[in-house]
Amino acid sequence: MHVTPSWRRTIALLLLALGACAHGAFGGDGKYGKNAEEDYRAGMEELRTHNYVEAARYFEHVKTKYPFSKYAALAELRLADAKFDQDHMIEAADAYQQFVKLHPNHEEADYAAYRAGLAHWKEGPSDFFLFPPPAEKDLTQVRDAAKELASFVQKYPTSKYRPEAEKLLERARGLLADHEWFVAEYYAKRGHWTGAAGRLEGLVRDYPGSPREPEALYALAQAYLKVDEKFRAQQALQQLIVKHPQDPRRAEAEKLLASLR
Repeated sequence: MHVTPSWRRTIALLLLALGACAHGAFGGDGKYGKNAEEDYRAGMEELRTHNYVEAARYFEHVKTKYPFSKYAALAELRLADAKFDQDHMIEAADAYQQFVKLHPNHEEADYAAYRAGLAHWKEGPSDFFLFPPPAEKDLTQVRDAAKELASFVQKYPTSKYRPEAEKLLERARGLLADHEWFVAEYYAKRGHWTGAAGRLEGLVRDYPGSPREPEALYALAQAYLKVDEKFRAQQALQQLIVKHPQDPRRAEAEKLLASLR
């Protein structure tokens, strides 16, 4: 096949253009470094200065070009951090959970697991329950936070993040217990004693040791008596007396228990 000089020039220009594109895409122009570590560190610097678009570009490049490098997994984690720092908490939680699933033995798996719970927590509503009333709040994210944090505490007992995780877990469980308490009160005030007893049972069962537990046990006994469940009322009172001997309701609980025998 004969190639004319004009075609040669055209082909040369096309090859030059393609080379320029490849050059820019894979780092020869200085946008990317010589290896995964350089690109990862460049992404970290962009992340440090809150330049999230550029940080993501570097991390995605590391994942794509160096998929078998240790920096590929680290880039995945830093992409989750970028979402977290931008308050995209649901996306961040998903990314952290995916990291733990894909890299369960990674040295930063505990960090990712903790941050998954933290992201859910930050996405949840404020723990100030007055406005609006707690029964009207969506506590899905608080429940998810409690679930992730409880799993973290169990799976990583020696992690340096455990103290903070335990504090958050206590707060999350406290909010959920408060929610159950206020819903139980809502039912009780309207004479729906079965509904009240059900919510109080859930509080005691799901959030043992919460600050609400003593009053919940006493209220549970009262609700059981309203529906003629004497034996269950006795059990609730006995649990209050045994588990919370210093509670101010103990004397009244003992008196009520004695009257039921």
